Amino acid sequence: MKFMKLGSKPDTFQADGKSIRYVSSDLASDVIINVGEVKFYLHKFPLLSKSSRLQKLVSKATEENSDEINMVDFPGGPKAFEICAKFCYGMTVTLNAYNVVAARCASEYLEMTEDIDRGNLIFKIEVFLNSSILRTWKDSIIVLQTTKSLLPWSEDLKIVGRCIDSIASKTSVDPANVTWSYTFNRKLAEPDKIIEDGMKFRERTECVPKDWWVEDICELDIDLYKRVMIAVKSKGRMDGSVIGEALKTYAVRWLPDSIENLVSEAHSWRKKSLVETIICLLPSDKGMGCSCSFLLKLLKVAILVGADELLREDLIKRITMRLHEASVSDLLIPAKSPQITKYDVELVQSIVNQYAMHEKRNGSLEAVEKNEKGIDGFVLGNGSLLNVGRLIDGYLAEIARDPNLTLFSFIDLSKSIPESARPIHDGIYKAIDTYLKEHHSLTKSDKKKICGLMDVKKLTMDASMHAAQNERLPLRVVVQVLFFEQVRASAAAQPAVNNHPHNASPSATNTDEEECEKPAVAAQKCKNGKLVKKSSKNSRSGLQLLPSRSRRIFDKLWAVGKGGQGENRSSETSASSQSPTSLVPGDTKSSGSSSRPRRHSIS
Repeated sequence: MKFMKLGSKPDTFQADGKSIRYVSSDLASDVIINVGEVKFYLHKFPLLSKSSRLQKLVSKATEENSDEINMVDFPGGPKAFEICAKFCYGMTVTLNAYNVVAARCASEYLEMTEDIDRGNLIFKIEVFLNSSILRTWKDSIIVLQTTKSLLPWSEDLKIVGRCIDSIASKTSVDPANVTWSYTFNRKLAEPDKIIEDGMKFRERTECVPKDWWVEDICELDIDLYKRVMIAVKSKGRMDGSVIGEALKTYAVRWLPDSIENLVSEAHSWRKKSLVETIICLLPSDKGMGCSCSFLLKLLKVAILVGADELLREDLIKRITMRLHEASVSDLLIPAKSPQITKYDVELVQSIVNQYAMHEKRNGSLEAVEKNEKGIDGFVLGNGSLLNVGRLIDGYLAEIARDPNLTLFSFIDLSKSIPESARPIHDGIYKAIDTYLKEHHSLTKSDKKKICGLMDVKKLTMDASMHAAQNERLPLRVVVQVLFFEQVRASAAAQPAVNNHPHNASPSATNTDEEECEKPAVAAQKCKNGKLVKKSSKNSRSGLQLLPSRSRRIFDKLWAVGKGGQGENRSSETSASSQSPTSLVPGDTKSSGSSSRPRRHSIS
């Protein structure tokens, strides 16, 4: 910290209690000056030689036959006046970053200019400010902090503006040229290392990070912080990511870390002002600067403290552009009355709808639907969309535990993302299962609606095995799961058969929606000839893992397959040319009995 000493005489100011100050001298005091609650017993001559205002006040008091002067609204109070008085007496006084603004405002009040005496206090303080204080990083911040209690004097003297400009200019310096000390949460140097022979390695100072300055200015009050950040942004040399980091650091420093403290009445105006200011200071480029996680946390706080509606809408627009970066926990925003759900599902629905509209305007969804890039190109070029799909499925699984969540809200949110964002349906299956588990009063119609969100063809093997054993799913869904697992098992053995042109099975891998409606028919199709023999062992091996209901369904499907296998084995061409409608269980039985040779007993 920089400091400046003025005067050379010893300090002879004495105190008599808390309210009386006097100069120890052989000469009796001839003037009493009241500053606040403190009386100063002083001498006219040294004071009048430096202060134009005191000359006027003493002259007026003399005309009124009084030796007492009242200083009303004196900037800096008794301490600042004492600094000025000591300077008038030529006593030693030390100025530093903590008292220099008060001394400057007090000297301005007393009119201690060059017109009265050359090298007066105002001149000396200005030299100290410009040559030392404002050239120092931390001193500039300290001085700026002290200006708040000295308004409007510090503003009129342009001390506030000069400090802000000094700080903003230093933040824009190339980090490689930063040589002054600053506060940062990372270690600036490695600890000394001692090797066996007792020698030390030199400390290696790490590179100064771009956001080296963000923590130091966090101590500023929100009004001053806002002005500093506006000045930093106006320089045009700061990355949006660094601005975002600075705002995040300030929010973490001053915003309460619990919902209870946020919604409490204590300092509610200050918390609201702080949040609104941070939102206003966000980088102008809505897609840059701040992480989606931070923006969602900021939105959560903005809702709880009742921030301006327009600012919240701006925040939501920013979030939609980076929604793919969010996590499920970020979206768990507590609902406010009159909502009865635990979390604000309507808000998330609004965010997802805006995201879908934004992607549609940019043409992303059309490109995904056309899928012109192929599978690899789809994954690489649309990772953001897939991330959003996984995010919403995870969010649905979390909110499904809420007993107050309506089926309509669940289905509406699930359908708000395009189908292309959900190439695998394990996530939505988990959410549906959780909802069925927590909402026991659903009707068959409701279960059919919610299960309609899931495509069993897009379940992985593990999810299919779980679904096949899931007693909460409707019977129709379990049948579909079992059927498509059979199709999958058959498809694994299909290539060897398809290599021979006469052994091709015309519909072994057909998974159309029409087959979903007739799983028994399609199951018979995929078990023709040798294909059934190869896949039967593997299919039956997992049968013992299924619950009784699923096992019974599986047995029925298997029985259909065995019936088809037994008829006219010697003619594969004839078997494969049959109409699919003739392979339902009932028809298969009658067909088999008509073609079987009759036995004749021999008596």
